[in-house]
Amino acid sequence: MFGNLTPKVGIDLGTTSILVFVPGQGIVLNEPSVVAVSDDNNKVLAVGSEAKLMIGRTPDNIRAYRPMKDGVIADYRVTEAMLRYFLRKSMSKYHLLRPDVMVSVPAGVTSTERRAVVEAAMKAGAKNAFVVKEPILAAIGAGIPIYEPQGHMIVDIGGGTIDAAVISLGGIVAANSVKCAGNRIDAAIIDYVKKTRNLSIGDKTAEEIKITVGSALPLEEELSMEIKGRDMVSGLPRTTSIMSNEVVKAISKELREMVKAIKDVFQETPPELAADIIDGGIIMTGGTSQLRNFPELIRRRTGVKAIVADQALFCVAKGTGTALEHLGVYKRAVLAKK
Repeated sequence: MFGNLTPKVGIDLGTTSILVFVPGQGIVLNEPSVVAVSDDNNKVLAVGSEAKLMIGRTPDNIRAYRPMKDGVIADYRVTEAMLRYFLRKSMSKYHLLRPDVMVSVPAGVTSTERRAVVEAAMKAGAKNAFVVKEPILAAIGAGIPIYEPQGHMIVDIGGGTIDAAVISLGGIVAANSVKCAGNRIDAAIIDYVKKTRNLSIGDKTAEEIKITVGSALPLEEELSMEIKGRDMVSGLPRTTSIMSNEVVKAISKELREMVKAIKDVFQETPPELAADIIDGGIIMTGGTSQLRNFPELIRRRTGVKAIVADQALFCVAKGTGTALEHLGVYKRAVLAKK
């Protein structure tokens, strides 16, 4: 079915970042899923890291934005341009052949959204395009033997969505995809700083706060961080500081929503598999799973231990690579190209 000569590329098409995996080389690209478009002629000016630097800093006639919203394509034309850029950048100059491409999609994706991803990949230069649901890829990338008759729970938390799924015998038994993840945490931090400090900060600063001092549970020894922004009253730049436990308070509602997404999956899980999960624990993947004390919060709320997978950020991308190399084995989990 597949010539060995056909190059293979796996893409973790996320709301906030895009990871490209090439079998034999590993992760070759890790860039923000941001595109800068000129309003004058609707031309794509920059993609990825270059475009991210422009967010919040562009003149009126240039817009830097994310064409993926909550894990699905919001702007089709721009997503296609972005995919083409990443495919071109990850393939060596000598490859004249079009690659087989595998793209991850959220578990709750509709068939229309799935088709949009396949079409965008084909138009961007793929020879064959496959889409696979994120939890399956995250499980493969985390090294979980998904074909065993045993229940595994995987929770993939990215920028746009939290995907929780119970996998057994190579398929998803129960799943839930909720559009509340890293970006919503950032927005809650922006909101909190606005309310308590009268200070307006950007997305990038909010993300830095989350990574530097953020936590899912209150810390005994708090961390603090200096933040710079614009004073809402005087309109002038101002510096202030923020403590970890303030961040805990600011993001508690979003974390509650994410924990609820996990609990909802437990309610649909057959008892036999639930027993397996108690033994094996919940495996967490995705960038947002790296928030301090997040696994502990989940353990306290669900009573089941949670473990962050090795290289949590790369699990989905690694899963695409493994699935591409062993298409025969993973055929059932792979949704075909049409």
